[in-house]
Amino acid sequence: MKLRKVIFLSLLLLACAPWCIYSEERLLVNMTLVHNASALGAYCLDGSLPAYHLHRGFGAGTRNWLLQFEGGGWCNDIQSCLDRAKTRRGSTRYMSKQEVFSGILSSNASMNPDFYNWNRVKIRYCDGASFAGDAKFDNGTTLLYFRGQRIWKAIILDLLTKGLSNARKALLSGCSAGGLASFLHCDNFTSYLPANTSVKCLSDAGFFLDERDISLNHTMRSFYDDLITLQGVEQNLDKNCTSSLYYPKQCFFPQYALPFIRTPFFILNSAYDVFQFHHILVPPSADLHGHWNHCKLNPAACNTNQLDILQAFRKDMLAALRLFFEYSRRGGMFINSCFAHCQSESQDTWFALDSPRIHNKTIAEAVGDWYFGRRVTKEIDCAYPCDSTCHNLIG
Repeated sequence: MKLRKVIFLSLLLLACAPWCIYSEERLLVNMTLVHNASALGAYCLDGSLPAYHLHRGFGAGTRNWLLQFEGGGWCNDIQSCLDRAKTRRGSTRYMSKQEVFSGILSSNASMNPDFYNWNRVKIRYCDGASFAGDAKFDNGTTLLYFRGQRIWKAIILDLLTKGLSNARKALLSGCSAGGLASFLHCDNFTSYLPANTSVKCLSDAGFFLDERDISLNHTMRSFYDDLITLQGVEQNLDKNCTSSLYYPKQCFFPQYALPFIRTPFFILNSAYDVFQFHHILVPPSADLHGHWNHCKLNPAACNTNQLDILQAFRKDMLAALRLFFEYSRRGGMFINSCFAHCQSESQDTWFALDSPRIHNKTIAEAVGDWYFGRRVTKEIDCAYPCDSTCHNLIG
């Protein structure tokens, strides 16, 4: 009887191994301020120094580097940027001095099998323009720094002195506004590294569409227009892209920038991305009477017309990705049908027993297969509500 009990407990521990490890592990990584940033004029919105968190690689991963842009929206006018400057989104003074590394940043082989022993860096976000601006606002009483582009450069230069300059493999990633930054800085990242370094880029929930909302207004395009003008972003957009479009500011949208990116790229996104659903497709300004409130909270509460609109949004996203899907030989994709936003940093969606899957493949497996060239990885999910692996809908 005792033997059976021991065997049962052993099997139980084996079955829950990833979860048991996860419950014990909480990797906290200290913040590093970039003291040389001031020489470049690289400041957060409020004038504080930029920062990152670095957890050193080990073993076979000692010369491999993964950089992750932090996300957190944007500010597109003086007041919203002033408000942001008084929070962790605009100042390192208000940021946590330690960050939990999980998901793609985990150092645990059972939870992050392909990147666990790499040098992993979380780049803190404090400029409000996806690390792309270069301007300043000073009216004598109010001073705001829009220096995202310089922050990016200052952090890269600092990391190069810490071993990045000798990288064998490198992956630039980011989530949300950080995922957009991955599109904007991918080729620039490659330019800093040795020619023989294997460099690739990943965007998680950063493929923001230039889409009309339900009132047929270009709400997101207008928002970005103001942001680009305020923060001096246009000068930093891809010159090949801006010279090819009648309206150069559209190059801030990934769908227009993507064809000009030369570095191998992986796009991780939900076809029903929650941020885009709530702010691009159905922004508050387009739903003054709150007809979409229940649907926004729970897709099962959406009526037939609302579901049709959501399905049309998915079709538009797939249409925007069609050429990349069909013709990119070095690109990868994982477009699932979960109502989610950012899936690489959370352990439960990156790699766990019940993680979202497409063709029985987790996000971590898909990204790893693509990065290491184990197999072609261009996964597109069936339409909602077919995917039973989705969880934490809307949350």
